Amino acid sequence: MPSLPPLLGARRAPTDPSGETAQDDSGAFDAALDDAELRTARTALAQGRRQAARSLLVHTGDDWDRRGHRLTVLAQDPYAAAWASGWLAAEPGSADATALLALALVHRALRGKEEPDRAREACDRAAALAPADPTPWLGRLLLARALGPEHEVLAAFTELCRRHPEHHHAHHLLIARLAERPAGGRFEAHEVYDLAELAAAEAPADSPLAVLPVVAYAERYRVLVATGLAPADPAASGHWSGPRARRILRACFDWWLEWEHDEHPRRHVDLNHLAFALSCAGRPAEAAALFQRIGDHATPAPWAYAHPDPRAAFHTARTRALGQ
Repeated sequence: MPSLPPLLGARRAPTDPSGETAQDDSGAFDAALDDAELRTARTALAQGRRQAARSLLVHTGDDWDRRGHRLTVLAQDPYAAAWASGWLAAEPGSADATALLALALVHRALRGKEEPDRAREACDRAAALAPADPTPWLGRLLLARALGPEHEVLAAFTELCRRHPEHHHAHHLLIARLAERPAGGRFEAHEVYDLAELAAAEAPADSPLAVLPVVAYAERYRVLVATGLAPADPAASGHWSGPRARRILRACFDWWLEWEHDEHPRRHVDLNHLAFALSCAGRPAEAAALFQRIGDHATPAPWAYAHPDPRAAFHTARTRALGQ
């Protein structure tokens, strides 16, 4: 991500924090996505057996996007803090257990079950224990994106990207926050689009950050709907019909055709954003190819941005695209 200008002190859009793949009460959305090893470790941890999670994180090593994804998913369980505390009691000084505890406290704070300052302190302890690991800073960024001032968002993002410049989740969180800045000027003119396109252009050719401009459009649409500046019906909004939107969609779809990464831990997040945008733009044939790749791995964002029932929005769009 390029250097950012000073934040504008924008009024926050009255929406829930975005940019995550959470599991809803029905179990229809699973944050683990297609990571079978992660699902196995999560089940074992829920049964009080930590060895699978321990081995999972050891073998993940310094694949930072995958480590962040796996720790975040494990940490979302309501009992994750207790699991991590027990793990630390058995293995004092474990960087993996410390990071899991930090992320677990972050998610508790996001649910209003923990003091944010305690979660920040836990992230700081994890960062001190493993200075090269960007994951504790992902915890700080999750907190700042939802609860903190804008300078805290930039500070956490900067520290995280010093350790992993192409961090996928971090860029999505930052774009979600920047989309909440007030717009000025003509239609399709917003700095979040400029920054997303610049970040995509500066990343390596095969980087999934190529899809970031589509994410920016979805996040901006979320803000416009929440503030009453766009209709909740995406087709009626015209949001994806402008020349810039059409160019971005074409470029991102072409990138996917050439560079799709089957091994990236969060690729289904990108696939859902692309399928959503193409569906909203009235391009069902291209959306159909993406729905085929998504399979059962739908994500709440961005489907929740246009409909109170994201599962219904996803299934309606998929049925229309696939002609079922």
